[in-house]
Formats: sequence, structure tokens, C-alpha cells
Amino acid sequence: MITAQDVELRVGVRQLLVPTSFRIAPGDRVGLVGRNGAGKTTLTRVLAGEGMPTAGKVVRSGDVGYLPQDPRTGDLDMLAMDRILSVRELDHIIRSMRAAEAAMASADDAKRDAAMERYSRLDARFTAAGGYAAESEASRIAANLGLDDRVLHQPVGTLSGGQRRRVELARILFSGADTLLLDEPTNHLDADSVLWLRDFLAAYPGGFLVISHDVGLVRTTVNKVFHLDANRAELDQYNLGWDAYLLQRETDERRRKRERANAEKKAAALMAQADKMRAKATKAVAAQNMARRAERLLTGLEAERAGDKVAKLRFPTPAPCGRTPLTATGLSKSYGSLEVFTDVDLAIDRGSRVVVLGLNGAGKTTLLRLLAGVEGPDTGEVVPGHGLKLGYYAQEHETLDAGATVVENLRHAAPDLTDTQVRSVLGSFLFSGDDADKPVAVLSGGEKTRLALATLVVSAANVLLLDEPTNNLDPASREEILSALRRYEGAVVLVTHDEGAVESLAPDRVVLLPDGDEDLWNESYADLVSLA
Repeated sequence: MITAQDVELRVGVRQLLVPTSFRIAPGDRVGLVGRNGAGKTTLTRVLAGEGMPTAGKVVRSGDVGYLPQDPRTGDLDMLAMDRILSVRELDHIIRSMRAAEAAMASADDAKRDAAMERYSRLDARFTAAGGYAAESEASRIAANLGLDDRVLHQPVGTLSGGQRRRVELARILFSGADTLLLDEPTNHLDADSVLWLRDFLAAYPGGFLVISHDVGLVRTTVNKVFHLDANRAELDQYNLGWDAYLLQRETDERRRKRERANAEKKAAALMAQADKMRAKATKAVAAQNMARRAERLLTGLEAERAGDKVAKLRFPTPAPCGRTPLTATGLSKSYGSLEVFTDVDLAIDRGSRVVVLGLNGAGKTTLLRLLAGVEGPDTGEVVPGHGLKLGYYAQEHETLDAGATVVENLRHAAPDLTDTQVRSVLGSFLFSGDDADKPVAVLSGGEKTRLALATLVVSAANVLLLDEPTNNLDPASREEILSALRRYEGAVVLVTHDEGAVESLAPDRVVLLPDGDEDLWNESYADLVSLA
């Protein structure tokens, strides 16, 4: 269980949350919602113990499993399966058992006897921790998240960003923690894995808090909704499921409007009457009392909820370029003994629109990294055409300098802009005041997404490489991106699980990985998007 007592959150002078108390008890399934930048990720980090509140305190009882939006694993040489098992410390026990098994084959009687005794102790610990049933459970969870045995027996450092995040999700779900804190758990999951996760959370015996823009997930799993209002810095708590919450919010808003309209009508009549009475000295006191009554009518009324702000996005006007600004021939890439893809050819013509499809781990992100020049291919080459100007949006936001501020990152992307222009662009992406001076390392996933998109806007790119650009975004911000994508006149190479993003792109070609087959787009490929 997690109890928050008078917790207040601030970033600089900006207040994210006024002092608020709540708790997440066993059986509570809480959906934490609010627009991007409202402070959902900051609040979740504080609940997990990875950040401190400005005031108040958080009390945790029992084990807490936390999936951050941007997980960072420790040992990249660790096998993926060992990473999952490590949450219960099973990986250390298994490795020690294997070493003891090897020592038991020794011809040295003393060494063999010591190894047998050590193995017996380790086996007892292994059994107490769940033993082979636990290892089987970890494999089952991983498989349902799209991680097969081949992936599980690879070092974490050889996996794609999406695979690493699924390893972390599997680890948290396997932990058996009393309370789960999950920040955008459906990112990088295919449709089948999302459906499995919904069922898993619906049956979870402990409590959990989830941040997710997957409406289907919150609708089928949560029994409480916490709405973090960015305009009021308040946490509205509803002991309701998702659909009932939406209905209640709509009802509350209609009531607020009706009460305010009635109060304003009465106050206006009273003020009009007071103005008439002030002309007579004998009625001056009565007029003053009437004006005070009008003011009281308006005091204490709940304000109408201000509409959430949305970043205004328009992808850049493409710089002039030749007919084929980007060409790739014979690309192949391997990580150790793992072959990702081989012999991929691609020609990106001016204004063309290409979507890259393939199962998780097929190399979609790797292909974009090669095209962007972030990594080099093992064979083949990427050839820039006349006038090429690339804009790359990376799903893990590695194009951003985590050690620099928001302002500094935009200045790096567009050194010719004046300080006023930089601030103006950032303001349109909802980074104003102190927010513009925050280090990138403390930004939420949604904020990093907005900053990365801002760097694209000032780039004048004529070829955009977009890797899951709608992840971490609230519905309004997602729609803004899709609208910008529809209007963009340059070439786009898109990797996404978002069917709406593909529809907005209106692709003319598709590349299927890992084989690298290229085909003209047709609607039969649309069914593969959420599975890819």
C-alpha cells in the first residue's frame, strides 16, 4: 500500500500539485490521467521513492514495482532472462547453482563434497523463492509480451529499445510486488500483448496505479481515476471506473456552467439595481450592501475547467533537394551473433511516404538509426542525395542532450535563431518560463516527445525519420501530430504501432523487415500495423 500525506510538487516556481492526500490500497486499480506536462510522471516517481516531494511525505508498505516511462537497465551484458529473474534475485542463485554443478564433477573429493553441500543450500533457497515454477512463470510472462527464447538468451545491450522496455515490463510483472506503478506500459507492445496485459492487470491481486493513453487499457482495468489538472495543480479523485468517470466529469462540468450562469445573472441584476440606488444618498448604504451580495454570489463558485493546452505543431517547410535525397543499398546489421537484417535497399524520393513494418525485434528502429547515421551498417552504405536535410525523431529520445536544458537543446538544433525566436518556439510547445530552463533529464516522456518534435520543427528537414512519434502523448497532442503529418510536404519514413499515424501519413510504399521486401502500399497492410 502507498499513502501520500499532504504531498506537494513543484518544479522551480511552477506548482504541479497543491498539498494532496490519497492512498493506493490493495485492490485499488488507479488510472492517473491528465495532459502531457501536468506532472503525472513526476508524481509517480515520487510515489516510487525515486524523487522527493516539495512538501508532505509518502509512506510505502510492502513491495513496490515501478516501471518508469524511460527505463534504464544496469548491466547491458546481462542476459534478458537473467534481468527478469533478478527482481527476485533468482539469477544469482541459478548462476551459483550452475557453478556448483560444475564443481561437483571435480575429481578432488574435498572440492566435490564442498560443492555438493553448497548446491544443497542453493537448491533450498531456489525452492523457497519459487524455484523452477518461478522460472517458468517468468518465461510465460515474457512470451506474452512478445519476448521469445531467442531474445531472452541475448544480452540486454543487443536488444532494440522496444525489446528492452518489454524486458523491464516483464521484470516488474514477474516481481509479485504488492503495488505496481506503471508509466505507459503499452509502449512498444503489439496488439496481442496489449490484450494480454489488460487481462493480467484486471486479475492482479494487489493494487496498481497506471499512466496510459491506451483508453482500452484503463477502461477494462481501473476502478478509480485520479485526474491531475494542470491548470489548477489539483488531483481530482474519482472512486469510479473509466466510463463512469467520463460521465461524472461531463455532469460536473454542466453543473458548474449552469451554477455560474445563474449566479452571474443574479449578480448582474443586483449590480444594476445597486448602480441605480447609488444616485440617492439615502440609499447609498443599501446599494453598497447589494453590491457586496452580488460579489458573494460569485465568490466560492467552482471555476469552469480551462481547456488543456496543446502544443501547436507544424512540421518544417522542406528545404529544396534533388529527386532522390536519400538512398541505401545492401544494408545489413548484426549484434554479436544475432543477425537483424541483411541486404536491405531503399530509395527515398522527394515527398515520398514510406512505412516500415515488421515484428518487434525485426530491426525497424535499427534501420532508422542507420539511415540517420547514428549507427553504421555492417555492410552496404547510406548515400545522401543533393540537398538532403534529415530530421530524426528517435523513440528513446537519444537525439536530445540529457545534460543540457530545454533551451540549450533547441539552440543546438537551430543555432541561427535568436533567443526571442527560441523562446517563442518553445512556448508553442508548452515550455514557458522556468519549464524552458529545466534539464532534459528530468522531463517526462511526453515532455521529451514535445521537445524532440520542436527540434524537428526548426530543422527545415526534407526527409523525416519518425520512430513511434505518438508514444507518450495524450489524445489531443497525438491528434496535433497526426494533423501535422498530413500537412507535411517532405518525405517521411515512419515506424509506428499507431494505425491512426499510418492513416494520416497515407503511405505510398511499405518496407517489410527483416527481409527488406518493398511493395506499393495497399489496405491489406493496414491490418499488420498494430501487430508490427
